[in-house]
Amino acid sequence: MTATAGASAHPATSPAHGSATHRRAFWLVAAAFAATMAFTTVPTPLYSLYMARDHFPTVMVTVIFAAYGFGVMAGLFLGGHVSDYLGRRRVLLAAVALELVSCLIFVAFKDVGPLLVARFICGVGIGALTSTATAHLAELRGIGAPHEDGRLASAVASAVNTGGLALGPLVGGILAQWLPDPLTLPFVAFLVVLGLAGVIALLAPETVDRPAQLPSYRPQRVSVEPHRRHEFIAAGLAAGGAFSVMGFFTALSGSVLGTVMHEHSLLLTGLVVFVALGTCSLAQVALFAVKPRPKLRAGLVLIVSGLVLIAVATLVASLWLLFVAGAITGAGIGLVFASSIAAANRMADPARRGETVAGMFLAAYAGITIPVILCGVLLTWVPTTTLVVSFAALIIVVAGASTLRMLQHTD
Repeated sequence: MTATAGASAHPATSPAHGSATHRRAFWLVAAAFAATMAFTTVPTPLYSLYMARDHFPTVMVTVIFAAYGFGVMAGLFLGGHVSDYLGRRRVLLAAVALELVSCLIFVAFKDVGPLLVARFICGVGIGALTSTATAHLAELRGIGAPHEDGRLASAVASAVNTGGLALGPLVGGILAQWLPDPLTLPFVAFLVVLGLAGVIALLAPETVDRPAQLPSYRPQRVSVEPHRRHEFIAAGLAAGGAFSVMGFFTALSGSVLGTVMHEHSLLLTGLVVFVALGTCSLAQVALFAVKPRPKLRAGLVLIVSGLVLIAVATLVASLWLLFVAGAITGAGIGLVFASSIAAANRMADPARRGETVAGMFLAAYAGITIPVILCGVLLTWVPTTTLVVSFAALIIVVAGASTLRMLQHTD
């Protein structure tokens, strides 16, 4: 039977004061997690360059993003849970290896076909990484600081996830704005970053006892106690609703900047997304100790307020208001998403933590993928301003209803 050290697999080696080695490893794995997530969003400000060079329509950017989104969901469904018995470190190494393959394709090829392949491979790796790294961090912290209640580990895991996503567009925008060969150098830089992430994964302590006989493989399924399934579904819907807001903002911010505000700076495009996802990460860290119910209520208020401001910023073509709206919305996303991840860690059987967390991330990435696809398709026929205002209203309903349902199941 698989056991995880984060719960009670190695009580003899887990003294009350914890393990300094595991505390250090916790922060190193968090850094590697963030760096790998950053790679996934590096292309965000570069798509306009691909479009200008290859003359493909805006909807093709949506197809490229969809390839990534479906890759993430495939990785979560097929491999998000296998670290529960193969070990966290092995799956982390495999995930980083897939990101390196994706990065090499970006360096070597520039056509649309290879871009689609690279984004799909990147998504598969991230699908395996997110649940595995989240479970690994919870277990490393459980050994390193056994007196804690787990909220810090959950907050750091969800914060570095979104914080990494925030850094990618900023780094990509900076490198593309001021350095030559903007479609190659950002990815060469990340070959080095991903190599370092692989070294960290290789050296990190393992927290799962690999069974003598491996269980038969099966795709992902959610493992929670029957009496907690309604709570898990509510948390999953809230995660999907929060990420649908993220998908909405990242899908349309570039179009708002270009067609409504006539701003075409690659750095500015990356900076807008960075601010939104950066506050998402900061809110999770700054308020990790807040109880779940007030955190969810605050997240709901911030999301609704931010979406209203996004619509207003688009209607009046105000760049500074778009930044403010993105920051407010991002903070709300962070609080709701952090609550969902904390709920998944709380409900998980320690021997199946990766499986449970993978189910939560699967819900989240379904939420982020669908709005991006719909927005990309509708931009072909609907003016940007009309689409932003209409979608903001729709996402308010979706995110509001899903968060309210989680509140009903939260103490």
